[in-house]
Amino acid sequence: MLFLAISTDYVVGDKSVHTILLPNSSHLEAVNPVCAGVARGKQMYRKTGDYCLQDHSRPGENIMPIIVHGDAAFSGQGVVAETFALSKVPHFDVGGSIHLITNNQVGFTTPAHRGRSSTYCSDMGKMVNCPIIHVNGDYAEDVVRACRLAFSYRQLFRKDVIVDLICWRRWGHNEIDEPSFTNPAMYRKIESRRSVPDIYAEQLVNADIVSQNDINTVVGEYTKELETQHSEMESYKPKVQHLEKQWSGFIQAPHEVQVWDTGVDVDLLRYVGAKSVAYPESFNIHQTLEKHHVSTRLKRLAAGTGIDWATAEAMAFGSLLTQGFVVRISGQDCGRGTFSHRHCMLVDQETNEVYIPLNDIDPDQKAYIEVCNSILSEEAVMGFEYGMSIDNPKCLCIWEAQFGDFFNGAQIMIDTMVSSGECKWLKQSGLVILLPHGYDGAGPEHSSARPERWLQLTDSQEDTVDGDHVNMHVVNPSTPAQYFHLLRRQMLRNYRKPLVVMAPKTLLRLPSASSTLVEMAPATHFLPLISDSGIESSAVKKVVFCSGKHFYALQKHRETTGKMDVALIRVESLCPFPAAELQAEIKKFPNAQKFVWSQEEPRNMGAWTFVTPRFENLVGVKPTYVGRPNMPTPATGIGKVHAQEVQQLLTNTFA
Repeated sequence: MLFLAISTDYVVGDKSVHTILLPNSSHLEAVNPVCAGVARGKQMYRKTGDYCLQDHSRPGENIMPIIVHGDAAFSGQGVVAETFALSKVPHFDVGGSIHLITNNQVGFTTPAHRGRSSTYCSDMGKMVNCPIIHVNGDYAEDVVRACRLAFSYRQLFRKDVIVDLICWRRWGHNEIDEPSFTNPAMYRKIESRRSVPDIYAEQLVNADIVSQNDINTVVGEYTKELETQHSEMESYKPKVQHLEKQWSGFIQAPHEVQVWDTGVDVDLLRYVGAKSVAYPESFNIHQTLEKHHVSTRLKRLAAGTGIDWATAEAMAFGSLLTQGFVVRISGQDCGRGTFSHRHCMLVDQETNEVYIPLNDIDPDQKAYIEVCNSILSEEAVMGFEYGMSIDNPKCLCIWEAQFGDFFNGAQIMIDTMVSSGECKWLKQSGLVILLPHGYDGAGPEHSSARPERWLQLTDSQEDTVDGDHVNMHVVNPSTPAQYFHLLRRQMLRNYRKPLVVMAPKTLLRLPSASSTLVEMAPATHFLPLISDSGIESSAVKKVVFCSGKHFYALQKHRETTGKMDVALIRVESLCPFPAAELQAEIKKFPNAQKFVWSQEEPRNMGAWTFVTPRFENLVGVKPTYVGRPNMPTPATGIGKVHAQEVQQLLTNTFA
């Protein structure tokens, strides 16, 4: 069952509580980290908790997540443990959640003793010393007492607390389920029991608290209200709420691809770039970083050339901060970067204190970057960041995988939230997913970010030109300037879409894969396609289309062999597919006789199956495939075989 989001103000007397029911997929417990992320996002937006600049607000001061669980799912789903593991980690603390387990003592048809190894379904909470309040669901007033106790504990200690509501399920799991097929003994007892409301009403009458007439009046009025609401169901038109409050001013993405000027004044870029490696005089920086990170960046900024990926990223972050946007990057080792390239947080070598240069750009700075080295989790952390992104459109939320293929640990979040959340629930998300990708001999589990899977999840059409309205944007940028523009575009657009980036590994330090400040100056923008400026168009007999890192291997091979009748065209945006740009590009080569799609990935992976029908239907050419053959694994684990494959791939491309 899919649940739509709804929010309302619940008023009691002169008090009001704004209540939000989050959208939820059928995948049990997947919403848990999303709920926590939304709560953290609201604290960021309201500048409370960790985001309060006056230091007098605790996390969860006026925002509280309440998560309802099933007993079998609470014990069985790993994301529950992952979310608990996040609960008190810096940058993920929301001031505690209240967990209400509806413990029916059965999971679908599985009895409790087969649904877990522990005594209680709530024992998962013991991993963080979470208080657990067990209460009999037959006793309504005890349930109220248990919930009040849980609330008081959470408010006092700002930690998670569990209410284990021990109860029973009268009917089956769904309309066609007969529970006595599998649990006859339990359901013989259940069938003999009266309903909880009837038992409680009888207790109130016997205690002379209310009369039976009072009970009948309450039940009658409530039944009448339900009947009235049911009768209005067909004519009811729900209010559109998804672009209100903090989302005011945003629109649904247009059906055409828009070009946004994401360039920045060069002097500001130099200033921000220099600030990204500045530190106090008393700070004890690592000598290697001083020599190879700080000094090198300053020299490149002064020259305006040789700008690497980390510098371009820092300038994108810093320039967004000066415009009032917040930046949040999370993932395993994201502060340093998996490949020791980012270093957006510096650690004092004497005191172990952390210093973040981009949070000291200006004395009057209003927006900051949050660098969140996360636990070793994919599903919960991505879910948390997705939750923040759907609540706070002014925050550039980034989740970075250590290696691209590690995202598959979060596949549930990708399938049910990131790729489909806007379609199902009208929840826009600007989440950026960085997936280090590229074949460099690192083996099966460290080579591919599985672009074929991401492209398969898009709603791009094979025979219709894409617009920005596609559900996800999937890119494979080949230069730091392209990456710079992508990050800035995420915030400057007046709509939000998830951005999946095939991020670099070896390109991080490849001299030929660098940019100039001019390429990031005003009136510049992301290029969905990069033409080949190094050849004579009329002499071209073969046009090779490629994407990302693979271009540089092809370019080097062309220089070595001198085959200057081959044009190398980089497709930077895979989705939306740049059909119009490709049509215009092909016209530049009137004498071209062959068209090739060349990729590092095996034939059954990479972008081949996605691009080939679009080339045929939208561009009007039928490219030949060059790449690795169909394989059950993304890459070989044997270095010698890898080298042979690379050479064969290059030879075949230029044959």
